[in-house]
Amino acid sequence: MVVIIFMIALIIGSFLNVVIYRLPLGESILFPSSYCPKCNIKLKWYELIPVIGYFLNGGKCRYCQEKISLQYPLVEIFNGILWLFLYIKFGLTLEFFYFSLLTSLLLSISVIDLQHTIIPDSLNLMGLIGGLVYIFSSSYLTIGKNALGLLVGGGAFLLIALLTKGGMGGGDIKLMAVMGLWFGWPSILSIMFLSFIIGAIASIGLLLLKIKGCKDIIPFAPFIFIAVYLNFFLGEKFIIFFLS
Repeated sequence: MVVIIFMIALIIGSFLNVVIYRLPLGESILFPSSYCPKCNIKLKWYELIPVIGYFLNGGKCRYCQEKISLQYPLVEIFNGILWLFLYIKFGLTLEFFYFSLLTSLLLSISVIDLQHTIIPDSLNLMGLIGGLVYIFSSSYLTIGKNALGLLVGGGAFLLIALLTKGGMGGGDIKLMAVMGLWFGWPSILSIMFLSFIIGAIASIGLLLLKIKGCKDIIPFAPFIFIAVYLNFFLGEKFIIFFLS
């Protein structure tokens, strides 16, 4: 089962690379079939085998010999590893299915935000719809907590954006609202808290290494992604530990 799940996650990861590349360009993620972004030649099925296809071709396009970004195998492998962690935690359950898809969605959002400093509304909308499906298929009793989580998550980030006059992007506000819907109250507090701590540590590191300047935009979606994943394993225990 571990092998099967990892293989499926690799295939999903390969599709995520299509989403990451095409969505910011306004292209369809379904048509046409995969092609080399340099020479536009359509790739054959055996060239699209996750991870293996990349290394068999030496990290280059077979036709134009242009280098292929290492992002492609990394996204596939990372998606596979995260799915396995979720399988270990939840087993083969409905929670595993939903949170695996959420993980893949957040991975796509994070990479796009890192590359373009944007979070496409279409991905936030997918997260919103997925959250509603998850809530109604799980338990009607949690609707109040999840709705409150949406208001707290989105409202807190909206307040930060207003106080800092644009210091928090609109995509981040919507994303945190979606996370509030998924995890509800009070778990959204843990996610926000973790994202701020991770973001502060990363930002200080980038400034010290002079990779970013004080006025540069630092994508926040990756910090939310890491915080969400840590919440699976730490949750509210982290806040209790930190405050103590």
